[in-house]
Amino acid sequence: MVMIPGGSFVMGSPPDEPEAHNTERPQHTVDMPAFAVGVHEVTFEQWDACVADGGCYFSPDDEGWGRGDRPVINVSWHEAQLYLAWLSDETGHSYRLLSESESEYVTRAGTTGRFNTGNCITTDQANFLGYFPYPGCPSGVYREQTLSVGSFLPNAFGLYDTHGNVSEWTQDCYNFGYEGAPTDGSAWMTGDCEKAILRSGSWGMPGEKMRSSFRSGVSRDLRRYYIGFRVARAVTP
Repeated sequence: MVMIPGGSFVMGSPPDEPEAHNTERPQHTVDMPAFAVGVHEVTFEQWDACVADGGCYFSPDDEGWGRGDRPVINVSWHEAQLYLAWLSDETGHSYRLLSESESEYVTRAGTTGRFNTGNCITTDQANFLGYFPYPGCPSGVYREQTLSVGSFLPNAFGLYDTHGNVSEWTQDCYNFGYEGAPTDGSAWMTGDCEKAILRSGSWGMPGEKMRSSFRSGVSRDLRRYYIGFRVARAVTP
């Protein structure tokens, strides 16, 4: 876990950002309290420990890519909650998913550009569909699978894979845009709560979906080979 300092940031994409979507607007300021977050996405090794201990009830398919330090995939939002409950019981700390605003905050890590690497990102910096880079940015490779967590340099908060590798579940219900969204860093738990928000892009997505402000809403029951999650918890002042 890394302790993330509190602060204010502007969430969402500006009206003139190429490839941005109306669901990422309006931009708004969020006042974020300090919290702790996992350095990496949860791995198969960590998930399999939960299965072995009886806290998680199934072993998700690794698609033949390997387990160990690869990010766990093919787990739904509801199944991620089981892991979080088990981890909380094991450690005595209250673990949870990140809120959507926390996810963007830690992805940006103090930056204001399209990516935390600036206005371009390459496949030397993240695992994504490099054949289709962000407009005006260099093309790269397409690895067609996840990579071990921490395969690229961390961002300014010391977090790995905040762009690409696997899309990460957040706690929030789905809302089309940010009208009425919380501004205190908390999860938005009204709206379409059959769906949750995914953040951070994945190995199979093009460059435009690596943007710090990119978001999508999917069923909480969805299991896919590009979806995983990261853990967070509150900190004592």
